[in-house]
Amino acid sequence: MVAEITDGVKVIVETEYQPSYSSPSQYHYVFTYKITIENQSEFTIQLKRRHWHIHDAGFTPREVEGEGVVGLQPLLEPGESHQYVSGCNLKSGIGKMVGTYQMERIVDGTQFTVNIPEFVMVAPLRMN
Repeated sequence: MVAEITDGVKVIVETEYQPSYSSPSQYHYVFTYKITIENQSEFTIQLKRRHWHIHDAGFTPREVEGEGVVGLQPLLEPGESHQYVSGCNLKSGIGKMVGTYQMERIVDGTQFTVNIPEFVMVAPLRMN
């Protein structure tokens, strides 16, 4: 588990390798990541966009950008949190992700960027 706080917004990431969806002989390794976003600020905020950098050992890095997370643009009052699970596939079985969320303070429309801490994904069989 990794966590980071930016402007009163805490992002916690937990990863898990999914062996039943992976096929190492075909260079296909699947990971899930659970993200918890906690609004520790005094403002109501809304997650508008996400931007990911995906690094797969020995392969070209990828970028993913778009609106919201898993089809949602959650609104978080002070003290509230939002949790979701998503996934990533790698060819090497070893990689990392890092990114940002574009947030908006509802009170005045101010946009700000929240860091998603870098996290690693390593298939257990690659650890030898």
